[in-house]
Amino acid sequence: MADTPLNFEPSPDDTGNLRRAFGCYATGVTVITTERPEGSLGMTANSFSSVSLDPPLVLWCPAKNSKRHNAFVEAERFSIHVLAADQLHVARHFATSGDGFSTADWAPGADGRPILRNCLAAFDCVPYAVHPAGDHSLVLGLVRKVTLNNRNAPGLLFDQGRFGSFTETTLTAQ
Repeated sequence: MADTPLNFEPSPDDTGNLRRAFGCYATGVTVITTERPEGSLGMTANSFSSVSLDPPLVLWCPAKNSKRHNAFVEAERFSIHVLAADQLHVARHFATSGDGFSTADWAPGADGRPILRNCLAAFDCVPYAVHPAGDHSLVLGLVRKVTLNNRNAPGLLFDQGRFGSFTETTLTAQ
């Protein structure tokens, strides 16, 4: 016997079920970094996507109520780091704290921006556009440089409020 599906109309007064439904779509985990006069800043985000090959564009969406929102939407440069499964500690740290880079293996980039080492891939970007999008901002970045590490490691995934990694299965037609 199958569970009865929950049907509802999204409401700003009750966002829990909508958040739960959105969480059914597994995503990769990234950490976005930038440099500002006060120091380095990082933020964990799973709202990352490739957008275009020509020009090379990516997007991510910081929450407007985040204390780090303005620093990122006003940044002159930022880097998006795709995390490997063994970098869970980095994701957890930057989900709650924007500074304190001692928990991550990193080096300053040419402009001082923190570059996380050992990520699966990193995209160094300049802002292309920022658009309001409800309670988030949609940040489009023009990719200026890519670092693609040849690590044979699984990516860190976020699914239904849990972190994990991909396990390959053989699918059969039904």
